[in-house]
Amino acid sequence: MDWKNQVVLVTGGTGSFGKKFIKILLEEKQPKKVIVFSRDELKQHEMQVGGYNDPRLRYFIGDIRDRERLVRAMHGVDIVVHAAALKQVPACEYNPMEAIKTNIMGTANVVEAALDAGVKKVLMVSTDKAVSPANLYGATKLAGEKLTIQSNAYAGGSATRFSCVRYGNVVGSRGSIVPLFLNQRAGGRITVTDDRMTRFWLSLDQGVRFVITCIEQMEGGEVFVPKIPSTKVIDLARAIAPNAQINIIGIRPGEKLHEVLISEDEARHTIEVDNMFVVQPAEATWFGYSWQNKGKPLNEGFVYSSDNNLEWLDVDGIKKYIAPFEELFTQGKLEG
Repeated sequence: MDWKNQVVLVTGGTGSFGKKFIKILLEEKQPKKVIVFSRDELKQHEMQVGGYNDPRLRYFIGDIRDRERLVRAMHGVDIVVHAAALKQVPACEYNPMEAIKTNIMGTANVVEAALDAGVKKVLMVSTDKAVSPANLYGATKLAGEKLTIQSNAYAGGSATRFSCVRYGNVVGSRGSIVPLFLNQRAGGRITVTDDRMTRFWLSLDQGVRFVITCIEQMEGGEVFVPKIPSTKVIDLARAIAPNAQINIIGIRPGEKLHEVLISEDEARHTIEVDNMFVVQPAEATWFGYSWQNKGKPLNEGFVYSSDNNLEWLDVDGIKKYIAPFEELFTQGKLEG
């Protein structure tokens, strides 16, 4: 795929993922233009004064709840990366209608605007919490995935194709557990909800590069899932604050002991390739089945869960992941 003639729009472009994605894309793929679409003028200003002032960048203030604004922003756009979302689990639980308006209705607006504007490819960034969701955030992301994938039916004979990526916790992203533990370390006490808890982990760089690879390979209808390591949350706490006291405070409402990236039901129509799994459409009359010949089917009963993973990070392995954020934290530059 030749990126040099592509115009790319990133919803949620001022977030942790959006900024890293834009940086790598501009440096390594040389697209024609990148549009930062977000609702916060301050964050856009901070991006610009913080070095994101490439002449190929455009800053577009707008909310994915506003379909007309999205249609205007997508004029002449070839690729949309949909990363905008309300993602804090407690905030979504307390403000359920806001979560639904942004994560579900906002995604519907992205889909419809992309169809109307003739965008070629739309890739939605999803989460492991969308699989068998235990909280509203996960439920909205599941609905967002279904909206995105099934909208290939609306594309009909047009050029627009829709796919998703789904991965686990991003180390050091805004609002994640790493900045929390780093802040708690200063007080000598770390809070962990349950000492049995496990999570999938990947770095921001890995997440961005995976998304770029999926855009290049997508045909429409797929949910791409990377092969990534698991870790015990208590090991993460020990890696960040080896001398701190660890207090077990009890699992929170809507929180799982273990996360799942591919359910048993999805596994029946999932193909395994070298570094990822490709969940094909369960039933569709359109496309998305050519992966059948590119990998191997999964065994009956397969579940890709953070507690049955074949790849694990120990304390030393975790330290390598969090080392860059240690440095940012000491400089006061880590976003909480």
